[in-house]
Amino acid sequence: MSGAMSMSHLLVVGVVVLLLFGRGKVASMMGEVGRGMSAFKAGIREGDTDARPALPKDDQSA
Repeated sequence: MSGAMSMSHLLVVGVVVLLLFGRGKVASMMGEVGRGMSAFKAGIREGDTDARPALPKDDQSA
């Protein structure tokens, strides 16, 4: 046994989670995880644009 999770291990864990929490609760938790990831990515993009210095405007251009 190498200690790595095989596909059968993941399947057993998934079945146990469904039995403990029910299908509706698991679905709502996955929705919350998805919304959290989207908010995190939006925050990263927003922080990235705020961190970039503004380019000085060249008043001598034609």
